[in-house]
Amino acid sequence: MTAVREQTAPHPPPSAGRPRRSPGPGPRRPSKDGGPGVWPYVLIAPAVLGTLYLLVYPLVRAVVISLQDFGLRQLILGDARFVGLDNYGTLLGDSRFWEVVRRTFLFMAVNVALIMVLSTLVALMIERLGRFGRTAVLSSLVLTWAMPVIAATTVFQWLFHSEFGIVNAVLKDLGFESFDRYAWFAHGPAAFAILIALIVWQSVPFAAITLYSALTTVPVELYESARLDGASGTRIFRSITFPVVRPIFLLVFSLEVIWTFKAFVQIWVMTNGGPGDATTILPVYAVQTALSSQRYDLGSAASMVTVVLMSGVLVLYFRQMFRQEDELA
Repeated sequence: MTAVREQTAPHPPPSAGRPRRSPGPGPRRPSKDGGPGVWPYVLIAPAVLGTLYLLVYPLVRAVVISLQDFGLRQLILGDARFVGLDNYGTLLGDSRFWEVVRRTFLFMAVNVALIMVLSTLVALMIERLGRFGRTAVLSSLVLTWAMPVIAATTVFQWLFHSEFGIVNAVLKDLGFESFDRYAWFAHGPAAFAILIALIVWQSVPFAAITLYSALTTVPVELYESARLDGASGTRIFRSITFPVVRPIFLLVFSLEVIWTFKAFVQIWVMTNGGPGDATTILPVYAVQTALSSQRYDLGSAASMVTVVLMSGVLVLYFRQMFRQEDELA
């Protein structure tokens, strides 16, 4: 009986008589309210505050100045008074402003059309090249894209210099004597065309590389099936390639519209908006109005009109994108 009792006696718990081990580092426990706590907000606070200070504050400040009588005196003394929408009325009633708006849209349309056509052709060419040719072309595009804007603008200025430019020298050697010491930047259409060539040259690399990356996502089987059915290259692009890359194409199109619409550095450095107003578009007009006439209120109003027009382009793009998503859903 004693042996049986000893065998059936309950054993003490394993933890009795030995030190209790502290629990190891496990998964982080949520806060008492079940949320992640305040640390994520603390970590992103510097980025949010920097964005508000660098982007939102200048925009709000420009809106406020566009609603004030703000000239050089107000800039120094700080006694600007609100005038409501008077600056916008003055701006919209200026015939020069509407001429600048028409020139801005013409400048944007020509640039975007050339950029999208050339970049699409370059992307299709890269897709058909071998490894060596593809590497060489992509490297050239990246180097062109990485060239600073001021440096590229200076190079174009020297290329079309009236006395030392290589373009005049080549044209003269080809028999075009009228281009001897031809002053390109003294003629409005010529300066306008040079600026278009410069911006297209700077913009094609990004658009071409982006479109080429989109072309690599098209399944090869679709091309093979289309060729077996006897489809031509144009039909393959229209029925297979473009529908697949259309979202990226529209994205690049919208970005190029925005970038060319607000082009400023190239024009300001090369022609300063001249000769006359031949190369003046909205961003240049806003700076000229603010600096030359000391009318910072009208310059801010012109900047706000530019922002509204560019926002309209974005709205059109997002509507198209959401419509495509609804069709695919």
